[in-house]
Amino acid sequence: MRAVIVYESVFGNTREVAEEIAAGIHDVRSDAVVRCVPVADADTEVTRPADLLVVGGPTHMRGMSSGLSRKLAGMPGMAVGAKDEGTLEAHHADTEGPGLRAWFHSLPDAENGTHAAAFDTRGPTEHGKGAAGGIARRLSHHHYDVMAEPEGFVVDGIDGPLHPGERRRARSWGAALV
Repeated sequence: MRAVIVYESVFGNTREVAEEIAAGIHDVRSDAVVRCVPVADADTEVTRPADLLVVGGPTHMRGMSSGLSRKLAGMPGMAVGAKDEGTLEAHHADTEGPGLRAWFHSLPDAENGTHAAAFDTRGPTEHGKGAAGGIARRLSHHHYDVMAEPEGFVVDGIDGPLHPGERRRARSWGAALV
């Protein structure tokens, strides 16, 4: 089995969820080849060989991030938890490059039998309104077989951390995808 997890992460929380999903897949299928890659590195050569494509991103304004929301998130002072210069530099690097919306424009249609799943990170008050639904719809439009309901993982505050128990839940969700 070959799985690719593509993520967009602004504050690092979505990346952490993606890594836990990858670990969950490995828990069930230790022989699986799992790649966990940021959206900027997820070209056709990375995604085409996947039997399972899992895509996730942060929720901005109840949906997928946009160029404007990514720029706003990258502005100095928005990374509340970034206390040192190195963390701020890493944060700003994550907001550069394409977001998921732009990436979907270059995603080729899937071959028959390619499964997919969608997830997001969201604030605790965004019940049912997150980026994962839009991600799942775009995967379907590209002829992926979306095999699970879109899933949201809760982040405390604007920049995190992940709510207690969400890492464990992400790992379990990844295992259930297999």
